[in-house]
Amino acid sequence: MGSRQVTSWHDKNITVAGLGVSGISAARALAGLGARVTVVDNGDGDAHRARAAELAELGIEVRLGHLDGGARAGDVLPEGTDLVVTSPGWKPDSPLFEVAAAAGVDVVGDVEIAWQLRETGQELRAARSGRAAGASRGEPAPWLAITGTNGKTTTTQMLASILKAAGLKTAAVGNIGTPIIDVVMGDEEYDVLAVELSSYQLHWAPSPRAHSAAVLNLAPDHLDWHGSMEAYAADKGRIYEGNTVACVYNVADKATEDLVVEADVEEGCRAIGFTLGAPGPSMLGVVDGILVDRAFVEDRQKNAQELAHVEDVNPPAPHNIANALAAAALARAFGVEARAVRDGLRDFRPDAHRVAHVDEVAGVTYVDDSKATNTHAAEASLAAFEPVVWIAGGLAKGAAFDELVQRSAKRLRGVVLIGADRALIADALARHAPEVPVVDLERTDTGAMLAAVREAARLAEPGDTVLLAPACASMDMFANYNKRGDAFADAVRELAAESA
Repeated sequence: MGSRQVTSWHDKNITVAGLGVSGISAARALAGLGARVTVVDNGDGDAHRARAAELAELGIEVRLGHLDGGARAGDVLPEGTDLVVTSPGWKPDSPLFEVAAAAGVDVVGDVEIAWQLRETGQELRAARSGRAAGASRGEPAPWLAITGTNGKTTTTQMLASILKAAGLKTAAVGNIGTPIIDVVMGDEEYDVLAVELSSYQLHWAPSPRAHSAAVLNLAPDHLDWHGSMEAYAADKGRIYEGNTVACVYNVADKATEDLVVEADVEEGCRAIGFTLGAPGPSMLGVVDGILVDRAFVEDRQKNAQELAHVEDVNPPAPHNIANALAAAALARAFGVEARAVRDGLRDFRPDAHRVAHVDEVAGVTYVDDSKATNTHAAEASLAAFEPVVWIAGGLAKGAAFDELVQRSAKRLRGVVLIGADRALIADALARHAPEVPVVDLERTDTGAMLAAVREAARLAEPGDTVLLAPACASMDMFANYNKRGDAFADAVRELAAESA
């Protein structure tokens, strides 16, 4: 399904749902193109009012909180609306969208708007630089797109690092960094964009057609938003629609390959697998500690191209090697040479709180993977270490933990549980790993992290890893996963000072 393309934004009545980063980006861009923009948001705090005041200076109307009559601003469709542009987090069953559907008004997201504005952005850059529009660059920068339940940000950043090592002008955008509309409409001219897309963004983006795209993995997540695993997978699968060169899938996760099979792609687009084992033809994989390509080589039935060594991947945990292979596949699909893959992986440094080494205290290594906010991510993190004292817990978001515990039990030296839904993990441990010592911390205040680290240190032996991989969201105790990871690191440093 495609969205109706807007050929001119001048005098269009656009309603933007949400006063967050992507909503503000869309509102500014569309108002700058002559649209009459109204932003609606149910919030009414000081931050909302400050943002509203900034937009008002641009002639953008903002409706916050409750309107006269008591209705929430975010539930009411402004009269005459031609199009609704939603922030990614707004659920499909939000009252505003039900009203829009009844009125025959399309609802799209910021990624859809960015896709529709690519040529407009080129024309504006040409005008600002004094060039004729036809002299800008020809085609807009193609998109290399990435989604998946886990690993999206790391893989997108790896891809951008590889593309830069190849001498290409690129940026990591989408569900990461600078809003994608700002990049499309900005002054910089790019050769190619590395685009991270969440399931939320893909749901509201029917039109984008990537040069090549990857689905890294699929596991239950955000089901309260999508309604079912089938709907979640279908939204992820949108990333393959219309691909022109390559659809990259995870050989170990058949659901990703199924999405490739179901996708409507351009003639000649290839299915490219990545695997932690030896690759078959049209795959990338690992042989004797070397990342190799049997997809973008001559005579792939017989030949393989060395790309990098496992040690070039930082950190060289199994799930991160899989991320590197996916990034390499997209880069190779774009014509990047093997040397640039190696150099880009060597140059890459992961963001904080992603399997980050914090310290070693009394022979025990402490690792922060606070970003592991679901069971799939936690399992991948646990698989990288043995033996492990696992710190877990938080908001479960409807997740079940039996499979995670079953698959990881043999690695566990002990477990320390924190957070509101820790009992769910405790029950799974009792069923599937009854021999593993468990410390259940009833505290849910932020100071509980220091207590958790001390308990983990008591359970650990020299050579072990204490791993924060909560398998849960953080908002019961912390503002976000970053704050949770910071608390863990602070607690480890305090432990180290006490041990000195």
